[in-house]
Amino acid sequence: MPTIKVNGVELFYKESGSGLEAIVFSHGLLMDHTMFEPQRAAFEKRYRVIAYDHRGQGQSPDPGYGHDMDMLAKDAATLIQALNIGPCHFAGLSMGGFVGMRLASRRRELVKTLTLMNTGADPEPKSSRLEYNFLARLSRVVGLRPFVGVAMKALFGRSTLESSDPAKQAMVVEWKAKLAGRPKNVVNALLAVMNRPEFSHDDLALIRCPTLVITGEEDVSQPPFRGQRVASLIPNARVVNIPACGHSSSLEAPEAVTKAIQELVGSANSAKA
Repeated sequence: MPTIKVNGVELFYKESGSGLEAIVFSHGLLMDHTMFEPQRAAFEKRYRVIAYDHRGQGQSPDPGYGHDMDMLAKDAATLIQALNIGPCHFAGLSMGGFVGMRLASRRRELVKTLTLMNTGADPEPKSSRLEYNFLARLSRVVGLRPFVGVAMKALFGRSTLESSDPAKQAMVVEWKAKLAGRPKNVVNALLAVMNRPEFSHDDLALIRCPTLVITGEEDVSQPPFRGQRVASLIPNARVVNIPACGHSSSLEAPEAVTKAIQELVGSANSAKA
């Protein structure tokens, strides 16, 4: 699989499909590019599909610096420019959404449409910051494995975790194993997310591209009201709330997410025509 050097780090990315336009997927904290495989299968028939791993996560190495959201947005911009795929359809989930907001606000020429999944513009609540900063210090010593249960409840909804559907049960087992195997330095990304500043109302108002905000009814990490607030501050943004879905909507409700993105991209192209 290819890598590309951006801002001092080799970012891993997976590319498939072909077409005149590209869709770029940006993953959430503790996850990786594979959380968008269901969407890749749907879009690669008509689009160039790229999903990448943030620095220090997935298969991208950790340079030991630059985990803040501003730098990650610069990484995304440089990736898009280096691959010559702008303006692209950019879709970010949670941490990837933090990146997407900054990218679409500051580098508008690179983003044709924006999909924000399970994300928000608010800083992390103080109680969560205290809890996760404590867990981060422990994880530097013992790794993430002892806290996989906590992470799974943050990353997936109750309906998914308790599902009797064999496919969802297999998906839960797969991601438990992935989280347990994360290296200790993933704590750098965790701390950057937990201590991120607010993305201001004025900055959100600068986003001009067609925007879709997807929320999960059972999302405890980024409850639906946060996404709804983001949508209210972006001109003409549309909200889709998915029932029985937690924080990882691309995995928990892949068909609903894919359909919503298809409608966004399709309407943007129709308007252009």
